[in-house]
Amino acid sequence: MLSPQKRVLCVEDNEDIGFLLYTTLQTRGYDAVITYTAADALALAGREGFDLFILDTWLGETGGVELCRELRAARPDTPVVFYSAAAYDSDREAALRAGACAYVAKPGMEELTEAVRQALGAG
Repeated sequence: MLSPQKRVLCVEDNEDIGFLLYTTLQTRGYDAVITYTAADALALAGREGFDLFILDTWLGETGGVELCRELRAARPDTPVVFYSAAAYDSDREAALRAGACAYVAKPGMEELTEAVRQALGAG
């Protein structure tokens, strides 16, 4: 019996990177959903089940760190992975303090897919 696809909600304000995330995750067997704002992410997370959240640090109206705190409060058992161009140690530390389990600097797509795999307990 095949295991069900893991659902991943990606929150990315850049449409090109969102498409890249969607395509990469889909080809690796995940059911990826992309949204471009923190408000949309919170609405989706409130009404649909996800196994993992991937967040960008810079999201405009609400930063990724704040969104991470809100998602962790609403869905404490769902892991959060950051995928961001903000590559300073302080950015990474803020995300981890907010509840993320991993922080991958762009463009590290292979590192991201490995972090997703590990966060979902597949390694």
